[in-house]
Amino acid sequence: MAGNKKILAFEISGMVFIIVLGSLLHFTYEMSGGSPIVGIFSAINESVWEHMKLAFWPSLFWVIIEFLPLKKVGNNFFTAKALGTYLMVFMIPLIFYSYTSFTGESIFAIDIASFIVAIIVGQILSYKLLTFRLLPRIGEGIAILLLILLGASFVIFTFYPPQLPIFQAPSEG
Repeated sequence: MAGNKKILAFEISGMVFIIVLGSLLHFTYEMSGGSPIVGIFSAINESVWEHMKLAFWPSLFWVIIEFLPLKKVGNNFFTAKALGTYLMVFMIPLIFYSYTSFTGESIFAIDIASFIVAIIVGQILSYKLLTFRLLPRIGEGIAILLLILLGASFVIFTFYPPQLPIFQAPSEG
């Protein structure tokens, strides 16, 4: 039971860390003068894709921070963190495109709220999987691979975005 409290404390702390760092990363690209290195981790425009990065990179950094403290008290570490991260990242466009299909435009307050909700839900899933029974070990390797693939996608599509709406800032139409 003490292990579950430790995991819960880390996952709640992770919510705060990811929300705060993700919010800061929204502005760091512009503040850096357009540094390509900073652009890997920050939003380089107002596209939905770039906002997904604001959940991914802070979540990945949090995985690194909590790995050593939680690796012996939690189960399914990489599976939990990968699925939680994927849920965070993909809730952002799901919520955005769902509500804008009704409103016809983005609403700043809903965008902020959806980011926060996505982080909270992702961390809750992570907690549930960390405290769940041990899953087959192969899942851990697949989870690591999925995190690497998503990270690589964010790097590649930052510099070479496909001509799809999710990659275009609203002014780019």
